[in-house]
Amino acid sequence: MELKKLLDGISYEVLQGEPAKEVKNIEYDSRKVTEGDVFVCVSGFQADGHKFAPMAEKQGATALICEKMPDGIGPEVTVIKVENSREALALMAVQYYDDPSKKMQVVGVTGTNGKTTTTYLMKSVLDRMGKKVGVVGTIENRIGDKVLHTERTTPESKELQELLNTMVKEDVTHVVMEVSSHSLDLHRVDGIQYEIGIFTNLTQDHLDYHKTMENYKLAKGKLFERAQKSIINLDDAAGEFMKDRAKGQVLTFAVEKEADLRAEGITISAEGTEFSLPWEGKEYHVHLSTPGRFSVYNALGAIGACLLLGIPMEEIIAGLEENHGVAGRFQAVRSKKGFQAVVDYAHTPDGLDNILKTAREFAKGRIITIFGCGGDRDKTKRPIMGEIAGNGSDYCIITSDNPRTENPLTILSEVEAGVVKTRCLYEKIADRREAILHGAKMAKAGDVIIIAGKGHENYQIFKDGTIHFDDMEEIRKAFGEDCL
Repeated sequence: MELKKLLDGISYEVLQGEPAKEVKNIEYDSRKVTEGDVFVCVSGFQADGHKFAPMAEKQGATALICEKMPDGIGPEVTVIKVENSREALALMAVQYYDDPSKKMQVVGVTGTNGKTTTTYLMKSVLDRMGKKVGVVGTIENRIGDKVLHTERTTPESKELQELLNTMVKEDVTHVVMEVSSHSLDLHRVDGIQYEIGIFTNLTQDHLDYHKTMENYKLAKGKLFERAQKSIINLDDAAGEFMKDRAKGQVLTFAVEKEADLRAEGITISAEGTEFSLPWEGKEYHVHLSTPGRFSVYNALGAIGACLLLGIPMEEIIAGLEENHGVAGRFQAVRSKKGFQAVVDYAHTPDGLDNILKTAREFAKGRIITIFGCGGDRDKTKRPIMGEIAGNGSDYCIITSDNPRTENPLTILSEVEAGVVKTRCLYEKIADRREAILHGAKMAKAGDVIIIAGKGHENYQIFKDGTIHFDDMEEIRKAFGEDCL
């Protein structure tokens, strides 16, 4: 493809060479560059891509996209200067893959919690309607029934456009994707045509990157400036902000406030959640397999988006009932001895608070909470989560999550500072396997063991490497022959 065509819609300055030249592929990793490629110099968190421009040239790059002139580049290489190379990478990828999002209906889901569940609730409805659905998310990327490996919630822009292009080729009609605040702020999703944007909620997370909640909110709000239609949770403090950012048609949902979609008569049990939903003069009964008030919000967001896609309410509710939960999202396992464990991805203060309140609604005995906090991430939430766990539990076992490069014992101590405030009984067991085993051994009939933080993840990251670790596997082993 001609470089000049790839740069269509991007403001740029030619530092040397000629933009009217053919390039084979776009790369931002110099190790992947081959003869005839264009290399985009992205300023990363650990390294500046401009430093790798000479390596890219050596490997055959015939053009460079940069924010400043790299050192040591020969005169035969075309060098194009742009204001933001990440943004340029995204928009070039849109051109390279022929704007795939325009050929499907794309629904973006953003918020601190509930993104994954909302996408899968929508998938259940769309599957029922006979649509071929693409999913982009935390657990996996999916094309119809085919599961693809995923590294992060939202892929880098080039890989994302490549994935969307593959979906077009495989006749996907609808894409439901989680849209992280990082992806919005780092231009990974620039150029995507969103038919609908869904806002779930905004609570503390990712402050290691965003620094302030205001920055975090502003990043999330970018989705609604781009989406043609929006579904907004008005019960959330940031709901009105997102609504003000939205363009086109807006549907609101709530439990507490007046909204277009409002759940009433909510009942929660160990088996699931039920509520009534008035809509256009009729009252509908909704049953969800997942317990919890948060499940109601996830369902309302999915219902709103499906309505805007033109799906009848009766079909939407039938589709929701066909969803039997998502891996690592309030996933229960029971023991013959009369107690149960719940594995959940809750790794934010609000997420942990939600699952503890839900468990309290049906627990007949104690709540035993096994949890930790990730290393090299927002440290300010550690004592906050400790205090939430202490307030919502009868016993806490503080353990390791993904320590990464940090000392696990240091993280445990920082979480402990919050638990201590509550006077909840607790202990610290750094080894997560041992912590889960201990929780299972101390449980009695009626107790609920909450294992929070990792959910669907099947690994644990330490300073010296990554090991296989799956909370569901571990609790089933801990229950042994008593596991139902």
